[in-house]
Amino acid sequence: MKKLFVVCGALCLLLGVLDVGAQQPATDPAAPTVESRKAPFLEVKFAAICEGVVDREPVGVSTSFSPEIETLFCCTRVEGADVPTQITHVWYYGATERARVTLAIGSSNWRTYSSKRIQPHEIGRWHVDVVDTEGNVLVSLPFEIVATSAPARQQTTSQ
Repeated sequence: MKKLFVVCGALCLLLGVLDVGAQQPATDPAAPTVESRKAPFLEVKFAAICEGVVDREPVGVSTSFSPEIETLFCCTRVEGADVPTQITHVWYYGATERARVTLAIGSSNWRTYSSKRIQPHEIGRWHVDVVDTEGNVLVSLPFEIVATSAPARQQTTSQ
C-alpha cells in the first residue's frame, strides 16, 4: 500500500510538472520578435568622400582625387536610430564591389566612417553606397580618381 501511495504521488507530481509547462502564457503573435522587427528609419544627414578624418570631422572633401591619395574615407552622419543598428559602406570601382564595411550606429544621431586604400592604377569612376540592414541604399556617393599629367619638363638647348 505504501508503494502504491509513493507511485501515485510521483505520478501526480510528474503530471503536475507537465501541466505547469502547458500553462505557460502564450506569446502575443502581434508582438515584434528580433527576427520580425523592421529596421529603424535612418536618414543620412551628411555624407562625403574625403582625404582624412580629424576629430570625427572630414578633411579634404571632394569628388575628384589624385591616384597618389593612397587612402580615402567615407564619412556619414545618420539620424533616426531609436535602437542600435548598423549601416554598411559598399565601395565600388566602376561596377565592381571592392569593399564592404559594416559600421555600428549607436544612437539617434551618429557619425561614423570607413576607409579604403586606393591603388595607383585604379583610375576612373568610383562610388560608395550607404546601405541599411534591409539592403536599402540610403545614399550613393560618386567620386573619381583622375590621372594627373606629368609635369612638363623644361627643355634646355646647348649653345
